[in-house]
Amino acid sequence: MFIQSKHIFLRALEKADADLLYNIENNQSVWQISNTLTPISKDVLLHYLESAYQDIYTTKQLRLMICKFETNEIIGTIDLFDFEPLHQRMGLGVLIFEEFRQNGFAFESIELIKEYAFKTLLLNQLYCNIGALNISSQLLFKKCGFTEIGVKKQWNKISSTEFEDEILFQCFH
Repeated sequence: MFIQSKHIFLRALEKADADLLYNIENNQSVWQISNTLTPISKDVLLHYLESAYQDIYTTKQLRLMICKFETNEIIGTIDLFDFEPLHQRMGLGVLIFEEFRQNGFAFESIELIKEYAFKTLLLNQLYCNIGALNISSQLLFKKCGFTEIGVKKQWNKISSTEFEDEILFQCFH
């Protein structure tokens, strides 16, 4: 464990995570958030896990499992993506499984990954994109020091006839 706090730790992906990740990636209820339209095969996922050890400068991303410190139970994932070394920025996304929400785990995870991003990766900024209807995530990221800096109008299609604005947040070192 290289990133930990009192209640949780963030760890690298392991082959044993394949089934759980398969379920996450194929859960249509989170596809809208991740801009996914098609299922992912277990073969593709296993290939991803085999290359997850590669350097962040090669893959431009990092996914970590969020685990409860006392039980080692996986309670979610946190992702850094779209790494831009020249501009020292990355996107950030967090998913806490429904049964573990409202316990402060997302806040704690974001605070841990911010410290890693700013002190280890030497990033200047993290950013995230949140749907305008996702008020709880907006409040969470604001609590974590992110500032709303803009709105992309009618950015995401949420039904056959409706679109949702997307709000861009940034956090600087």
